[in-house]
Amino acid sequence: MGFKLHEHVSIVHTEYGSVLLDERTGKYFQLNPTGTEVATGLMEQHEPTDIARKLVAEYDIGEEQAEADIAALIEQLREAELVQP
Repeated sequence: MGFKLHEHVSIVHTEYGSVLLDERTGKYFQLNPTGTEVATGLMEQHEPTDIARKLVAEYDIGEEQAEADIAALIEQLREAELVQP
């Protein structure tokens, strides 16, 4: 799965996760620490199922829920035009 931020998007990591800035619109998109972990894993070209397994091992969450949450985050980032298709 290819996952890359658009050229017009900057990411800054904070103690509370990370913030994505769409430089075209000036809008910010905040990710909590888990969202940051997912986005970073995707940008490092890890498969969503592998990231889901990692979340299951780290947190009290089922694999099905982890996979659904990852899919939802990917969809939100795509809808906001922050990542390349």
